[in-house]
Amino acid sequence: MPLSWLSLAIDMTPVARSELRWEVAGVALGFVLLSIGLAALALFLFRRRSSDLTLACFSSFAILYAIRMLFWQGIIRSLFPVRNVVFDRIDLIIDCFIPVTFTLFLLQIVEPRWKNALRWVVAAQLAFGVARLTSTLLHIGEHAMRVGNNITVIGACALIGVYYIYGRPAQGTSRDVKVTFAGVAIFALFAVETNLQDLTLLPSHRNIEPIGFLLFVCCWGYVAAHRTLAKEERLLEINKELQIANQIQASILPREVPQLAGLEIVARYLPMSAVAGDFYDFLVVDEKHIGILVADVTGHGVPAALIASMLKVAFAGQTAHADDPARVLAGLNRALCGKFEEHFVTAAYVFLDLEKFVLRYAGAGHPPLLLAGRSTARAWESESREIEANGLMLGLFPEAAYSSVEIPLDAGARILLYTDGILESTNAAREEFGKSRLKKFLTASSTSASQLADALLLELRRWSTSERQRAQEDDITLLVLDLVPAP
Repeated sequence: MPLSWLSLAIDMTPVARSELRWEVAGVALGFVLLSIGLAALALFLFRRRSSDLTLACFSSFAILYAIRMLFWQGIIRSLFPVRNVVFDRIDLIIDCFIPVTFTLFLLQIVEPRWKNALRWVVAAQLAFGVARLTSTLLHIGEHAMRVGNNITVIGACALIGVYYIYGRPAQGTSRDVKVTFAGVAIFALFAVETNLQDLTLLPSHRNIEPIGFLLFVCCWGYVAAHRTLAKEERLLEINKELQIANQIQASILPREVPQLAGLEIVARYLPMSAVAGDFYDFLVVDEKHIGILVADVTGHGVPAALIASMLKVAFAGQTAHADDPARVLAGLNRALCGKFEEHFVTAAYVFLDLEKFVLRYAGAGHPPLLLAGRSTARAWESESREIEANGLMLGLFPEAAYSSVEIPLDAGARILLYTDGILESTNAAREEFGKSRLKKFLTASSTSASQLADALLLELRRWSTSERQRAQEDDITLLVLDLVPAP
């Protein structure tokens, strides 16, 4: 059998060999275009949340064009045990409606003022496609419909030229748009030449329209590659900017906690992303008096971090009345109001008087402070207390008023300040860690402040970790304050 095929190939006339070469070239080009169309479709489906339909329209056009081109080749037809009439019907259907996919593609890249006109063109193409398909199936006016199709294609290509010369903006056209329309114009010229042949207005020769389509695909591929590289460069720039923002944010947080006799302070800060909206800071009045602020800006990322930096500047200006928590929060609120619209800040402020062993506290929409006292030298009381004196969140109303509470402290008392990232941490069943678990964890621990902080974060990690290894859902800030008994 191989010898018979070889002898057949040797015995072929030059005309037959030329036909075979065109068939093989057509099949190869058809599969190349089909692969490109399928790749574009896969890329569109991969990023299906995007509202940009350019890839979808391009892939539809490329796939239909490639299928039609493959079905033109005798080699492909011989592989399927069906009559030629089946291939002819498929070719007819594609030929009737493939202009619609091309116009839909153009609809994605033209100026907005041209979109309505192209929508009417799409409607006309659909109507004409249905009429032509019906006419051919019923064998009524087939020749007139074929001529009408040729004229329609030539007219559509002429409109592309008119748009490119007169309709596009004279300035500000990007290189991507220029390259895309250059490819479209090249393909349009080839399409016009083919349809003029069908109308016998040009000498008949082999159909070279697929070459024009390949050039169009190459132009579009260049644009796609250029946009991909541009996005990669932009992502690198964004990552670099985020690193700088992270460094700046790290600089606004205290480099180290204050060291006061009789007080141990442990701080833990876990942002969920490169930059975050949680913030804490200290106002050290003297060696016996200190103010501590914990705040949480709504949202995440750079906007929240910028507001947190504003909060630091405003907090530094509250030193004169650091012993009055309500006045501190009112001052912060006035400083932040009017600076942003879509965000607000929750905050808790504690002033510790280590001379009189008194705690003053005020809150602004923040989770309550937790206070645990020692019942024995090695154990905490069975239940920690919630201290809550909340007013409105910061940044909403300039005249918002805040109240504070004063609580006497025992030697060895433990205070917990935190943001809602701890309470709202969820497990695989979407159950929150909650306030009750936090209170139990606080009173059950007899370790040092640093050990408590680390153990709590470990417990939160265990709580929120599932088989999917979900990422941290919110920023977490934790401050543990231990009043150390005098030796």
